[in-house]
Amino acid sequence: MPSYKLTYFDGRGRGEIIRLLFAYQGVDYTDERIKREDWPAHKASAPFGQLPMLEVDGVKLCQSNSCARYLARKFNLAGKTELDQARADMLVDCYDDATKPILTFFMEKDETKKAEAKKKFAEEQLPASLALLEAILISNKGGDKFFVGDDLTWADIAFMNFVQWTAMGGAVNPLAKFPKLAALDDRVKKIPKIAAWLEKRPKTEF
Repeated sequence: MPSYKLTYFDGRGRGEIIRLLFAYQGVDYTDERIKREDWPAHKASAPFGQLPMLEVDGVKLCQSNSCARYLARKFNLAGKTELDQARADMLVDCYDDATKPILTFFMEKDETKKAEAKKKFAEEQLPASLALLEAILISNKGGDKFFVGDDLTWADIAFMNFVQWTAMGGAVNPLAKFPKLAALDDRVKKIPKIAAWLEKRPKTEF
């Protein structure tokens, strides 16, 4: 078994999908959480000067989705066929696109503009993305199992993580009008090792 070390800030953010994959697989790893004020001292050690950073037997990897995809392949969560893998990758990229507005207004200093952007995200942009995702889920054998094929993939785990991200954007009960997505989210949360991690993980600001 390789030696794993994840370096990220003390929050869920872009490091959480990696932690969730480790939790699902029951694999031990070093979860190094650094304070933001200490980041400048660590920055030069990261390949692209950014976090999260995953070290596998000392080899450093960056970009959260690349790290998660590597683990998904190791843990047989990437999809059974090349086409399934491409569909899973597509979905994860879609989640990233759907959360981009959050990062935009998160940095906004003008409180009026921030409030307007959050309202637009919660009432327009997010529902539009969720409607498309529910259609994709339903297209896979009625949508009562998973996004891709018959088995859980990292796209399902990443979706559950994505839904939790939307709370940062002011979304309240975002899946209320999307029953298939809500049921998938619930199924993933109830996977024993995932549920255990969600219960015990540190309570953080983001």
